[in-house]
Amino acid sequence: MRLKDKVAIITGAGSGFGAGIARRFAENGCCVVVNDINEAMGREVVARLNADFGDGTAAFHSANVSRRDHMKSLAGFTVARFGRVDIFVNNAGVSNRNMPTLDIQEEDFDQIFNVNVRAIWHSVCEMVPVFRKQGGGGSIVNVASTGALRPRPGLVLYNASKAAVVNMTKSMAIEFAPDGIRVNALCPVAGDTPLLATFMGEDTEEVRNRFTSSIPLGRLSTPEDIGNAALFLSSDEASFITGVALEVDGGRCV
Repeated sequence: MRLKDKVAIITGAGSGFGAGIARRFAENGCCVVVNDINEAMGREVVARLNADFGDGTAAFHSANVSRRDHMKSLAGFTVARFGRVDIFVNNAGVSNRNMPTLDIQEEDFDQIFNVNVRAIWHSVCEMVPVFRKQGGGGSIVNVASTGALRPRPGLVLYNASKAAVVNMTKSMAIEFAPDGIRVNALCPVAGDTPLLATFMGEDTEEVRNRFTSSIPLGRLSTPEDIGNAALFLSSDEASFITGVALEVDGGRCV
């Protein structure tokens, strides 16, 4: 129960890593607001969490994280529902399909940087005042990627956006340290999530095997792996950790 009596917002929690983070948080006593633009998937996650950990453990709020007014609504909903916010996890993310850089369209650029980068700025602008009003403290976890640290061809825009996430994380960790607000990032290697086919270009056994062979521990990441790492960084056990970009990658970045 490492997050007992705490309240967390997790964006993009209707599937994949976000759903895994939400489950680990709920297992450890945290109340969770699940955010996703896919309402059906988000509400399904909430229903499972409430069934497994008690009615009222989780609530759903739809919001487009690339819009400031939606992020403001998300923060306001959480405070109204649970009375406070202790943890904000910026997990929502998008990517172009693995392809040559010259084939990427301008609208892909806009969407990737709006969701992966602009959304983090929005979240900080809305959440830091809430943390300060509550008396300071709080944890922000930004989900970046191994692509920020060990980029590969075909995902140039995605890699660049996640490198921005790492840099923003470190910059904000210093800026908000006087408030007791910790800001950390996770850098997962690709996992078996809805984005996997996008990262690889196509999802075939041959492509999966080739990708997995590049990970020293010999497998893709799982939502449980990322949930465990987010749980640690959000807990009091990590109270002296801020500004890190934690690789959860089976050794891929070594």
